[in-house]
This record gives sequence, C-alpha cells and structure tokens, in this order.
Amino acid sequence: MLELFGRRDRKQSHCDGFSRRDFLKVGGMAAGGLSLAQLLGMEAKAGTGSSHKAIINIYLPGGPSHLDMFDLKPDAPSEIRGDFRPIGTNVPGIQICELFPRLAKMADKFAIIRSLADSDGAHDCYQCMTGHKRRDIGPAGGWPAFGSWVSKVQGSKPGIPANLSLMYPTGNRTWGEAGTGGFIGNSHAPMGLVDKDPKVRAKSMTLNGMSLDRLMDREALRSSIDRLHSEIDRQGQMEGLDTYNQQALEILSDGNLATALDISREDPKVTARYGLNDPAYQRDGAPKMIRNFLVARRLVEAGARVVSLNYSRWDWHGGDGLNFPRSREEFPLLDQGLSALITDLHDRGMQDDVSIVMWGEFGRTPKINKMNSRDHWPKANFVFLAGGGMNTGQVIGETDRGGHEPIERPIKFQEVFATLYQNVGIDLASATVEDSSGRPHFLVDPGIKPIRELVG
Repeated sequence: MLELFGRRDRKQSHCDGFSRRDFLKVGGMAAGGLSLAQLLGMEAKAGTGSSHKAIINIYLPGGPSHLDMFDLKPDAPSEIRGDFRPIGTNVPGIQICELFPRLAKMADKFAIIRSLADSDGAHDCYQCMTGHKRRDIGPAGGWPAFGSWVSKVQGSKPGIPANLSLMYPTGNRTWGEAGTGGFIGNSHAPMGLVDKDPKVRAKSMTLNGMSLDRLMDREALRSSIDRLHSEIDRQGQMEGLDTYNQQALEILSDGNLATALDISREDPKVTARYGLNDPAYQRDGAPKMIRNFLVARRLVEAGARVVSLNYSRWDWHGGDGLNFPRSREEFPLLDQGLSALITDLHDRGMQDDVSIVMWGEFGRTPKINKMNSRDHWPKANFVFLAGGGMNTGQVIGETDRGGHEPIERPIKFQEVFATLYQNVGIDLASATVEDSSGRPHFLVDPGIKPIRELVG
C-alpha cells in the first residue's frame, strides 16, 4: 500500500510523528504490492482501458419525499397532496414539482421511476450502494458496493482509480458510507476523497486527510515521492518496482486525480452554472456541496468509472425544520446543480457514456403528520436517471392515488443496478467474481434484468 504523509500531529501520532489519519492512501491493503498497481495491471491484461463509460451515483441521505418532488398528487386530499403544485415539462404528460423549473425544461433528458418498491425502511445507504438489503445473507466478507464490482471487472484507467467516493461521513454513520469492497476486497473499495473530520469536511475537500492545497503542491508531493523512492532503493527494492507500481505513483506525481479535483481549472461560466456550495455543518447529514456534482463530472471525464456522492440532509419529520419550508430551501439548489450536470454532459457529448442515478433510501408517508411534515415510508420510492444512452423523456411505474404503493411496474433496486452495469458495458450473463472460497458470483441475483423501458 502506498502512503504519503500529511502534516505532523504531536497529539495523535505514531512513533514517526505522523498521524495515521493524515496519510494519503491509494486503494487499500492488498497482498503482494500496491492495490492500485494491481488494478492497473489487471486493466492492461483485460484490455479494458479504452472504455470511458461511467456512473455518477447521487445519494440523498435521509429519505427524500417522492410525493413532493417527482410524484405529486394534486387530486388527492389536502392532508396528502402537500404545499406544492406540479408543473408541466417539455415532455407532454410529465409533471414534476414547481420548485424544479430548470429540470422541467429538460425532461426529455431524464427518466423518472415512480415505483421503486423494495426499500428496506432503515436510514441506511446500503441499498443505494449495493442493491441489497443490509440483512441479506451474502458471502463471507459481505456484498461489495456496486463500484467495487465495476472496478474488479473493468479495472482502473492510468492516472485515476476506477471507484471514487465523495461521500461525507455523517452523524448517522450509515448515511456516509460509500460501501466497501465486500468479498471482492479492499483493493476495489471506494477511494475516499473527502475528509472524515466533521469540522473539516464542511470547509474544504480533502483526499483522505491531505487537503487539496497540499495535493496541488507538486513540489511537496514530488519530494514525498522522492523520499519513497529513496527508501525503496535503500531496501534494494527499486529494481523490483514494476510498471504498474510506477503507474500508481504517477497518479500522484502526474496529477490526473488532483487536476480533476481542482475546479479552479474549470471554465468559470460552467462553474457558476452549478450554483454555490452551502457547506454549513449539518448534524446527521452531508454538507450542501452542490459543486461536487461538477467535481464528479470532472472525475469521470478524467477516467473514473464510478463516482458516488451524498448531498445534504433529507430527513424532515418536523422537529428540526418543517418539511415544506426546508423543501423551499433545498429543491431550487438541487434543481440548479442537477440540471447543470445534465447540461454539462450533453455539452461535452458525454450523455451516452455517463449514467446519472439519484435516489434516497425510502420515500415519505402520504399522510402529512401533525408537524406539517412526512415520516418514513418504504413502500414507495423514486429513482431519477439520466444519460448512459438510456431511453429518457419518460416516467416508469405509477403509485396509487395517494402515493401509498406502486400499482404499475414495481421496480427493485437491483434492477436499477443491472441497468447501470449494462450501461457501462458489463455483460451480466457472463461477468462473475470469485469469493475467497472460489465460488463465482454474478453482479445481480438470478432473474434480475436491466429495466427494459430504459435499455430496450
């Protein structure tokens, strides 16, 4: 495992004076060398380096309300329909919340599933990262995050790891996990790109404890790498450092990853289109780092295959801010950032190569509670999808008059992932990964197919 040192920390340091949380780590622990180097070697062997297909997974922690965003019920009784009215879009017959005017003008570029039907019901991003419920029995080591499957099957591109995370840790632990490599192993787990300290995470983006400013300080970075080379040389290992280890070092010394993270290099007009971050610390939630949508686009453009991010906090029962006032604050910012991302991909001709999925762990109760808000509701949920060459400009599925549960075309989380895997070019009928016992596993359960309306 490659480690570069961050700042010295006298209070929480090892015997060498450096804090473990300030190490910059590439990949995870892997037997026999650098995990990233192994990925690069696997990519070369598999010949998958030419693919530019990618997925951006936007997780809204806490359970966004399907009824107030993309499945409004204007004809339902007042205790169900809420404060917002639906507006028409540029696709006849499709309506969404009035607070999404930018998205309404581009409904031909996305699809909405209104009938996600197998939400677990717990505050947990596990399903949005793996497709499985937490209680599902899996192989030893557990189920991998979907990005870990993609990393293992397709490998990493030179200069940037395949599986990246912009997921901020939260007060509610399970809202901030991008998942693990599961039985596949830590070498394919998401590489975290944001700080784990809640006091720091809301101020700046960091790479596992190393601030972006330090990462962009090429002189200091190259000095660290030179020290690593010297150490290897002293130990007589330099001749054994193979091509893929060298490429792993180049991720840092050549700066593809650092460049992608540095949005100051972006056209200011494009950056402004995304809106401004509101990084105020939120208990149990992620900061409103809307420009991470732009960072995600830059990362996939640089060669990442999967980028997962969490955005804001959507658990509104009434006690910490009423549902509808909070929605009036949140929806317009999400409308701006998400529409900017979709526009950006189309402007760059990436709309067929990059899939966007946005969702939360469950929907919200049809009946408004006594605090003028909504509670947890796993029986109905939504999925927002764009790009990936999918058939967009449509709504899939339908809930009943009150939004209680699907009455048409119920969809499972794994069906969404099957669609995403197909979008990046994985053959679900043949792609398998072996667990520690040598047993092969397909990426989705038997009988699960991509959503025909999207890819047929």
